[in-house]
Amino acid sequence: MLYMDKIRQPQQERSNEKKNKIIQASYEIFSKIGYYSANTSQIAKRAGVSTGIIYSYFKDKRDILLYILKIYIDKVTKPLISFIQKIKTPINYENLISDLIDLTIKTHKENSHLHNTLHALAVSDEDVNTEFESLEYKITENISEKLESVGVKVDNLKEKVHISMNSIQSYAHEFVYSKHDYIDYEAMRKIVVKNVVSLFE
Repeated sequence: MLYMDKIRQPQQERSNEKKNKIIQASYEIFSKIGYYSANTSQIAKRAGVSTGIIYSYFKDKRDILLYILKIYIDKVTKPLISFIQKIKTPINYENLISDLIDLTIKTHKENSHLHNTLHALAVSDEDVNTEFESLEYKITENISEKLESVGVKVDNLKEKVHISMNSIQSYAHEFVYSKHDYIDYEAMRKIVVKNVVSLFE
C-alpha cells in the first residue's frame, strides 16, 4: 500500500499542476478578451496543454468559468471578511466607512478586467447571477452579525447594511471604471460616507 501511494503522489501532483495551469490561463484570457471571445484552443495554448487535457478536467468552457467565478468570489471576499472581523467598539463610523471604501476600491482595481466580464455575464447567466446574489447575502449577514456582536442596536440593521454596501460598491465602481469628467469624486465620496454614517448614528 505504501508503495502504491508513492506511485500515485507524483501523478496527483502533475494532475493538479496541469489543472492549475488551465485555471490560470483561463483567468488571464477571460480577463483580457472576455468570456465569449475566448475558446478552449486559446486556453490550451496559453496553459501549454492539449485541448483534450482541458476536457479531462472540465466539461466545457462554461464549466471553467464557474470554477473561476468561485475563485474570484473568494479573492474579493477574504479581505472584506477579514476587515469585518476587526470591527470593535467604540465605532468611529466615519473612519470605518472611509476605510471600507478604500478596501472596496482596492479590490475593484486588483480584479478590474475579470470583474467586468463576470458582472456582465450575471445579467444573462442564472448560475453566475446566483453566485453574486449569494455573495451579497454573505456580506450582509457577516457585517450585520459582527455589528450585533459588538453591541450595535439600530432598527432594520440588515436593510441598512445592505443599502450601505450597495452605496459603497456603486461608488467604487464609478471611481475605478467610469471616471466621468463632470463628477467630483471626492465630493461624491464625502456624500456616500455622510449618507451611510447617518443610517447608524
